[in-house]
Amino acid sequence: MNPQPNYQKMFAIIDEVFSTRNDPSQLQVDEEVMKKLAAIHPATMGEVADEKGPLIWVLLIPTSIQVMEEFISGKISEREILEKTQPGQNYDCIYLCSVSTLKEMREKGETKKLCLDQIKSICKDHPVKYLYVWAFSDAGERLAESLSAASGIELKKRIE
Repeated sequence: MNPQPNYQKMFAIIDEVFSTRNDPSQLQVDEEVMKKLAAIHPATMGEVADEKGPLIWVLLIPTSIQVMEEFISGKISEREILEKTQPGQNYDCIYLCSVSTLKEMREKGETKKLCLDQIKSICKDHPVKYLYVWAFSDAGERLAESLSAASGIELKKRIE
């Protein structure tokens, strides 16, 4: 039997960890969403891939402190973060939205490196003061804390 292509494995991980299909408040990534993200900043989406597809996929959303505070306090949903964030704005926060890594790529430092490269790219264009996260796993929380420490940007967390 041939191994499952990477993109199918990635979707399986995303469904297992985030359950996005069963939660309309979470961001549903489609072509329209990807187009808007690219317009917000070229570093919003990142991946490490091989000929079979993505091995690591990262989604970051630059936003404002107001949007961050509304999200962390539970006043708005993840989907509303993107609705309230428009291209051309000044961004002072980055939402660590989604990080998915295939098992064979974990514990190698590649996910952290990709995230830090994206964060640095956004920080070149915007005065980012905070990273924020809604961690769905212990690994996600550890990554967010590691990114905060490595970048020197304060981390805020939504707790639910």
